[in-house]
Amino acid sequence: MLAVTFRFTCKSCGEIHEGVPTFGADEPLLVHLMPASERAGHVRLGSDDCVIDDERFLIRGCLEIRVEGETDPFVWGVWVDINREDFGEWTNTFRMRKRSDIGPFAAYLGNTLPTYPDTFNLHVVAHLRDDGTRPLIEVLPCENPLYEEQRGGISRARLAEIYEKVIHGE
Repeated sequence: MLAVTFRFTCKSCGEIHEGVPTFGADEPLLVHLMPASERAGHVRLGSDDCVIDDERFLIRGCLEIRVEGETDPFVWGVWVDINREDFGEWTNTFRMRKRSDIGPFAAYLGNTLPTYPDTFNLHVVAHLRDDGTRPLIEVLPCENPLYEEQRGGISRARLAEIYEKVIHGE
């Protein structure tokens, strides 16, 4: 049995939460904002890709942030908007075991993330990974604190703050 190192008492619910969490978006923000009645004719949403009106091409990836004293990173599961050509290349390599030498792909973040100023359309890079692992998403230099946190890591207290905001909306 693995020892759990990250744990905290939640200020919102009083419970003890354990383990470095992963939070993710089920769909890109553009799909979320579209009325459900309109999605069928405009959106093809898969487990790892999304095409909107055959004009916007999004793939799912992992934006990882190192946490002080932890082995596993904190992960935001996000969608990123890439161009048509890169989407074709990504599609062709999706089932390949070895694909980390393909790309990287310039992209835009397709979600907003709680606790950060607006993250939608931040410039990012998607790095393909081997063995079916979702792409690693790297935030490019910008004024958003998400860039600094991905680059420098976060404290356990900051992770607890993010957890409370995502789970309890506070």
